[in-house]
Amino acid sequence: MTETLIVSSTVEAPAGAVFAILADPATHKDIDGTGWLRKALDDEPLTEVGQIFRIAMYHDDHPDKHYEMANKVIAIEPDRVIAWEPGSAAADGSLAFGGWTWRYDLAPVADDRTEVTLTYDWSNVPAELREHIPFPPFPVSHVENSLGNLAEMAMARS
Repeated sequence: MTETLIVSSTVEAPAGAVFAILADPATHKDIDGTGWLRKALDDEPLTEVGQIFRIAMYHDDHPDKHYEMANKVIAIEPDRVIAWEPGSAAADGSLAFGGWTWRYDLAPVADDRTEVTLTYDWSNVPAELREHIPFPPFPVSHVENSLGNLAEMAMARS
């Protein structure tokens, strides 16, 4: 059984334009394919591994409906790759991560075209969490929608 969703698409925009969107937490709500992201709570550009950025979320099935995710950058190479691991803050303020990751790999096809591969990987989600959340928690169409949204934004900006 696979524990990853991988979707690729060619975007009619340079890799730098695509990366700039992904490195800006304020744009994540606009590229979100699920409709769960509401707004960035930290709007500094993503620049280094270990950086934390928080996002306000909403989901009907979440006990609180409105909640926050604290995402940790786990890979970043400008114009090539960006990845993060979602988590949340515990009562004591420490962060706990759920074991799933989002990763975007960018491969220039031409000066104005980029192959974007989005990987959603939940292979490290512990069994205790899987009892409460089904994985993946959305159909592959949400990941495809996210790439479509990213493509539209990147084309509009370039």
